[in-house]
Amino acid sequence: MTQREPQITADGSFTFYSEEFQEHFHSHAGAKREATQKFLIPCRIAAQAQTKSNMRLLDICYGLGHNSAAALTEIWRVNPDCRIELFALEKEQAIATDSFQQNLLSPWSPKVVDILGKLSQDLVFESTHLTAHLLIGDARQTIQQAIAQNFKADAIFLDPFSPPKCPQLWTIEFINLVAQCLAENGYLATYSCAAAVRQAMAKANLKFGATPSVGRKSPGTLARFIPTDLQPLSLQEIEHLQTRAAIPYRDESLKGDRQTILNRRIAEQAETNLESTSQWKKRW
Repeated sequence: MTQREPQITADGSFTFYSEEFQEHFHSHAGAKREATQKFLIPCRIAAQAQTKSNMRLLDICYGLGHNSAAALTEIWRVNPDCRIELFALEKEQAIATDSFQQNLLSPWSPKVVDILGKLSQDLVFESTHLTAHLLIGDARQTIQQAIAQNFKADAIFLDPFSPPKCPQLWTIEFINLVAQCLAENGYLATYSCAAAVRQAMAKANLKFGATPSVGRKSPGTLARFIPTDLQPLSLQEIEHLQTRAAIPYRDESLKGDRQTILNRRIAEQAETNLESTSQWKKRW
């Protein structure tokens, strides 16, 4: 199999394009910038590393490895003695190995790049300061390995392809599994502000607020079990959660395919009396 073609982004870092999902792994703004501004800063990685001797991370849709690389680099910059446990979930091992072999993680610490190179090959890495697992397959199933170990993350990076392209990883059922992996005072960050995604978070007893937009007009979302460190939603965002757009994706079996999940939501939206998204937009 030929390697994927790296594509440069605005900050000089590289990404790949997914033929399966018809989307780039990162926005044009940059893979490095996204990892830092969409995930590290909202999850207060540096501040957590200052006060903790152990940190647990869950990276959902590891992809090229930028989010994990950024987090490990930052934690050990702040606290070289911090011990990290990492669970990374990815559908295809080849994406991670291609990224390393083409040196796409070069924006990050050489030590971290070397570690993630070994992880991409061996799927497990163990050292004095790190235990890492790269779990390959459908995240709806692989996340259950973390749950079985009672893994509670200080930070979760939720970074699948967009909900219309990959609804399987934005359903009520999957978000509930993700919430089971979140520590009581942990942070869950994602680039999406979709009302359906936020509604799924609410169903999982998560509180949430907006994070600054990066490379797109829309903000991201930060979720927690406790309301501290959350930016209050605007009235516009609150009202968006009362429209048809907030009808969540559902997948009770955790095995549904994309079209089945999309069709079910379309049918639910057709039957509801909730305000349409177009009417909501007109008011704003």
